[in-house]
Amino acid sequence: MIVGMPTTLARRMWQVIEPVHALVYFTPGARAEFDAAGLKGGWMGYFASRAAPMGPVPAEVVVATFFNFAPRMVRRSIPDAWTFSSPGAVLAARYRAAGAALQPLIAEGDAAEAAAILRRAAEQCRPEGRPLYAAHASLPWPDEPHLALWHGSTLLREHRGDGHVAALVAAGLDGCEAHVSATAAGSTTKEVILAYRGWTDEEWGAAADGLRTRGWLDSDGMLTETGRAARADIERRTDESAVGPWRAIGEDSCTRLAELLEAGVATLVGGGGIPFPNPMGLPKPG
Repeated sequence: MIVGMPTTLARRMWQVIEPVHALVYFTPGARAEFDAAGLKGGWMGYFASRAAPMGPVPAEVVVATFFNFAPRMVRRSIPDAWTFSSPGAVLAARYRAAGAALQPLIAEGDAAEAAAILRRAAEQCRPEGRPLYAAHASLPWPDEPHLALWHGSTLLREHRGDGHVAALVAAGLDGCEAHVSATAAGSTTKEVILAYRGWTDEEWGAAADGLRTRGWLDSDGMLTETGRAARADIERRTDESAVGPWRAIGEDSCTRLAELLEAGVATLVGGGGIPFPNPMGLPKPG
């Protein structure tokens, strides 16, 4: 979370659903499922499973839609992943992993109620300009409550993410510059980003130099007034483009969704199921 940003409805709801979606990236069960599906390594599982709703796309499509990964990191997994497995098999593995991770955390009745709220919210989303959301929205809703909960969280998460990418592009940032500026704003750490997003120290330094030239960073790598305003504008635009579905279902439904997920997310976080700091910039609940 960017330090000093107001907790708008859209940002609050992202903090509610992001742990539910993101657990699939950290649960050991996902690696086992992807290995069983024929993939080679954890990062191949990540890239292939998140891209699978788009079909067996080339690396360039994943670079474009995921935005903030070093392109060579993507190319180590895509398109080779499609020679080891199929999008359908990878998707099935991903849902199995997500369902197994969620099932101990949230009671079935609560999962079903939360999934119904998310479905109403997702029905208010539009696909134009949101390629990852649109791809995932083309998938059928699962019948099993925990899978439906994960699917709904994924839709709203990718809907927000597509809008965030649009805001970053409009601000003239590339993937590494986006990370450098967000880290300077306090959302995560350089060490986490280099480990999870594949950029090198040299690329990080070049991105920082570019941001200094634009007046966003000072000589110590801290955001200037110009940089703080620019990052705040990016986050504001992201929130504005994400708030529609939440506003449509109303504050009461949003509050109820948070209540249904609170205990399960607390258990997930308390058990180390999501690291803090993390590459998503997700703050620790509470």
